[in-house]
Amino acid sequence: LKRAIDLTREVLRVPADYRIGIVPASDTGAVEMALWSLLGPRGVDVLAWEAFSRDWVTDIVEQLKLKDVRALLAPYGDLPDLAQVDFDRDVVFAWNGTTSGVRVPNGDWIAADRKGLTICDATSAVFAQKIDWEKLDVATFSWQKVLGGEAQHGILILSPRAVARLESYTPPWPLPKLFRMTKDGKLMRQLFEGSTINTPSMLCLEDYLDALAFVASVGGVEGMIARSDANARVITEWVAKTPWVDFVARAPETRSNTSVCLKMVDPEIQALPPNMRDEVPRRMALALDAENVAKDIGSYRDAPPGLRIWTGGTVETSDVKALLPWLDWAFAREKQALAKAA
Repeated sequence: LKRAIDLTREVLRVPADYRIGIVPASDTGAVEMALWSLLGPRGVDVLAWEAFSRDWVTDIVEQLKLKDVRALLAPYGDLPDLAQVDFDRDVVFAWNGTTSGVRVPNGDWIAADRKGLTICDATSAVFAQKIDWEKLDVATFSWQKVLGGEAQHGILILSPRAVARLESYTPPWPLPKLFRMTKDGKLMRQLFEGSTINTPSMLCLEDYLDALAFVASVGGVEGMIARSDANARVITEWVAKTPWVDFVARAPETRSNTSVCLKMVDPEIQALPPNMRDEVPRRMALALDAENVAKDIGSYRDAPPGLRIWTGGTVETSDVKALLPWLDWAFAREKQALAKAA
């Protein structure tokens, strides 16, 4: 466990004074530990533009019931106005919106001299996008997402400012054992040295170590970023010459290089009644699954209907290239079926 923490720091170049812990319940567990343990002393700005980030709004407003909350929202395809964020407040956001394919372009919008904490769900961004650690006080991810590892284990990274908050603030609500990171007002340092709250699966741990070894074998985090960029670039080039499809993300600089989300823009499809229009990408996904070409390629269940392609660094660019003619095939198949039914 200590080796996994040390390798995580080495590969991701996490600053030496940041704490790294292995926690239960995947990225969700890591985010929940941060929200329930840290929020309360300041007002909160929470950014949401897709399904998972909206879950954090729900937690903060409806479960924690914090009074001073600004939810900065945007529809699928867009980011909230980052210039509106107040860094005197605590700020909660996702680096990469997995269900819309919209990411923050960089960390330049985050104040270096902030008074509040920045709490970032980075699960589909780490190992694929450049992360400015100095701009983050809390960062979370799972072994499952970009690394393609086993589910149910999360990583929680805390800056010295986050640790100071933990040691100076006691939430007024009860904290279950799974969320507690302090004892007698001091950080339980053993949690960040390999002594986990619960014993994780050693098989999953070995798989994580293997995944980190793979990252090293392809040139470290820079190699993984390059692989993700190459995969996304192939789709960008295909979209540019394919009239029936477009990105959900409107601005090119916000397009994800891991969770590429696509929408149907063919005029004939758009002219269909909503129930028929929405069935087109669903049937395409089923057809591709039946051909063993792609699994679970439809949009996330709470997202607008479309297609979602994973292009993280564990995916070979040749496989992405091989997929694209199949997408054209599946779309043509649907158009033909609609023509026959007319």
